[in-house]
Amino acid sequence: MDKVIDRFKRYIAVDTKSDENSSTCPSTKGQLELGALLVEELKEIGLKDVKQDKNGYIYATLKSNIDKKVPTIGFISHLDTSPDLDGKCTNPNIFTYEGGDIKLNDKYTMTQKEFPFLKDLEGKELITTDGTTLLGADDKAGVAEIISAMEYLILNPEIKHGDIKVGFTPDEEIGRGADLFDVEGFGADFAYTVDGGPLGELEYENFNAASAKVEIEGQNVHPGSAKNVMINSLRIAMELDSMLPVNQKPEYTEEYEGFYLLCDMNGSVEHTVSDYIIRDHFMDKFEEKKEHFKKVVNFLNEKYGNIITVEIKDSYYNMKEKIEPHMEIIDLARDSMLELGIKPQIQPIRGGTDGARLSYMGLPCPNLFTGGYNFHGRFELIPTESMKLATQLIVKIIENNAK
Repeated sequence: MDKVIDRFKRYIAVDTKSDENSSTCPSTKGQLELGALLVEELKEIGLKDVKQDKNGYIYATLKSNIDKKVPTIGFISHLDTSPDLDGKCTNPNIFTYEGGDIKLNDKYTMTQKEFPFLKDLEGKELITTDGTTLLGADDKAGVAEIISAMEYLILNPEIKHGDIKVGFTPDEEIGRGADLFDVEGFGADFAYTVDGGPLGELEYENFNAASAKVEIEGQNVHPGSAKNVMINSLRIAMELDSMLPVNQKPEYTEEYEGFYLLCDMNGSVEHTVSDYIIRDHFMDKFEEKKEHFKKVVNFLNEKYGNIITVEIKDSYYNMKEKIEPHMEIIDLARDSMLELGIKPQIQPIRGGTDGARLSYMGLPCPNLFTGGYNFHGRFELIPTESMKLATQLIVKIIENNAK
């Protein structure tokens, strides 16, 4: 199980940051580079049917070592890291955390006041960044844990199991991870994404998600003669945002509360483009949010004269609808956690994973923890013990499935 840490350190040194502005799949060459490394490693440890397709998806099989038919399980993680920060972590810090604040560098310190969960990690060995990059635990921790679990099973053939499928996807962080995943060829009856957060997380509910792209055509004239003539598209973009419910923004929401998020705004007096995401766990509230957004746009178009266009696109849906008919796969994961002394934390994902879309593509696919915290930023960290327990959990799920 100690190998999972060495693997993780090797993987995070490869820059696999995805790029939403790219039209290729994968969106960045680094994902192909890491993928090629993983293909060789999967072959070396003894997996079969290992391949990386032209779009960067990786598939492999651990063949059954029993003569009875049991469900085929898949385990899936993603190769890319978030575009939010440099994704090449070549200088991770590994230390036993003795409490207090964690100084990453002269500029950035992780404080217990800002991150109170640190109190629960005292005495544990942590891996953090040096403050200049992502760590990459989302989701290279998942990749390392899956591969380490497969190697452990190969080295310990007395653990009986059916066929196990492994899949690694590109571009999950930009919402494309499931786009070209070969569900039929993968051949699993059900799967788990290993893409969650702290120890014990088990998730089968996520947001319904949409994007909204707003374009505003203003009218620019010299400000000295602008009265009753100028239409400032930037100001109208701010007016639109102010008309969305203040209490439905990410910084004011938690648990099952949905939100609107202004992700980006660029423009001038003449032309402004704003990008939003819309999220809610409940389909009726999700539809209400989209309708409210349209009503705001219609109101402003009546006020200013049809200068605003909006394109709203659904991105993914709550996997709960597809998982609830198969709750035995949740029970399998929960019971396996309890056997290992892990307290299950069954909660909704305030986001989405490949598993949500894969569930709607016919592959029921809830989400397991990797052990990490503070994904998508320089304060990302992961306890080494949690990575080892995640690896053990994969093994235990496979073992229990064969009983």
